[in-house]
Amino acid sequence: MPDDPDTLQRRGLMFILSSPSGAGKTTIARRLLEHDGEIRMSVSVTTRPMRPGEVDGKDYIFVSQDTFDRMVEEEQFLEWAHVFGHSYGTPKAQVKAGLREGHDFLFDIDWQGTQQLYQKLETDVVRVFLLPPSIDELRRRLTGRGTDSADVIAGRMERARAEISHWDGYDYVVVNDDIDACFAKVEQILAAERMRRARQTGLIGFVRGLMKP
Repeated sequence: MPDDPDTLQRRGLMFILSSPSGAGKTTIARRLLEHDGEIRMSVSVTTRPMRPGEVDGKDYIFVSQDTFDRMVEEEQFLEWAHVFGHSYGTPKAQVKAGLREGHDFLFDIDWQGTQQLYQKLETDVVRVFLLPPSIDELRRRLTGRGTDSADVIAGRMERARAEISHWDGYDYVVVNDDIDACFAKVEQILAAERMRRARQTGLIGFVRGLMKP
């Protein structure tokens, strides 16, 4: 949180964005990080190899499978999963310390990871699901990338339908038919959630001060 004497202390939140591939989740997440100085991307632990240009500790925390398995056994993750042959997890200590200090974390995860986070830290979690305006538009976006074969796109479409079926496990659902309008709605959700009374940890002292004779 900014060091502003006029800003009441608050607890941070875990802001989750989920969507099927092609529905705009990555673009919205990138915009939030660029425009909002109070939110940071949650850095996941992963066993996949580091890609060119990535920085250990910034993009991901890269570990061996043995190390990851040990961290699972020691319950160091808030959530973890195996995806396409590699393991990914959200480190518990880093997030819990940040929340206490009033920091907000952005999560770009699927419905399974969302469910795990919600089960462990329900009151700190805000769940937002992005939907495409139509299945035809989603297919057009995936095809327009020009990077995947017809078989890969067919697989992505099948997974998209499965992911969309979990829309009712989220607090907010936004249809992304226009990226600017969608981003504005996501910003509004984040702003409103930051103002929830339960997160305003400085309110009690502030109100008591107002009530003094």
